[in-house]
Amino acid sequence: MIPGEINIAGIDLINLPDFLELVLRFSLNTAVIVILVRWLYYSTVKRKDYLFTYILIASVVFLLCFLLESVKLQIGFALGLFAIFGIIRYRTDAIPIKEMTYLFLVIGISVINALTSTNTSLADLLFSNLVIVFITYGLEKLWLLKHESSKIVIYEKINLIRPENRETLINDLRERTGIDKINRIEVGKIDFLRDTCELKIYYYVSDHEKNLNNINGSYNNNNNNIDDDDD
Repeated sequence: MIPGEINIAGIDLINLPDFLELVLRFSLNTAVIVILVRWLYYSTVKRKDYLFTYILIASVVFLLCFLLESVKLQIGFALGLFAIFGIIRYRTDAIPIKEMTYLFLVIGISVINALTSTNTSLADLLFSNLVIVFITYGLEKLWLLKHESSKIVIYEKINLIRPENRETLINDLRERTGIDKINRIEVGKIDFLRDTCELKIYYYVSDHEKNLNNINGSYNNNNNNIDDDDD
């Protein structure tokens, strides 16, 4: 008896053409996701928690879409997935914009690889995945080489916030904060009763500082989770 004709409880033991298509599409999807989240994302921010999340979400979304593709709810099903994951909120702080962008990216790629019709050639599918990878690489590694961060400080020398004293203000902030390269400064609230003002300092951070910030952010999120569980 041909294996494809054997079925158990109405389910075919194996449908070789469909199974090979599943393996091929899943391998392509996994390879692209690993390049995006392990090579491009993780090498930049060093966040293992999101790395774990992205790979699992991509795999589950792909299998859901591919195995339910025969239901003929392709467009509605895909839009429903985007809506569901768009309103996801983990019990920690809100997901940062960059992490949410990568989440949208891995879901979108998984849906494309799973629901692409048989009329679409393998070359079209490969081209679509490569375009996304190259665009992400260009933005992450070539264009956005420097990460601009900001700090808000309460400053007491409000006489220095006048335009003619800008250089003196920058030098004073550089000496007191230890930030060597200050790009720009925004003046916020001014309190004349206390002779203080709120300044927002913009500066470029090094990779080392960026990794420390990510580690500290992850550590704070874990502490928040522990506190929530205790409650």
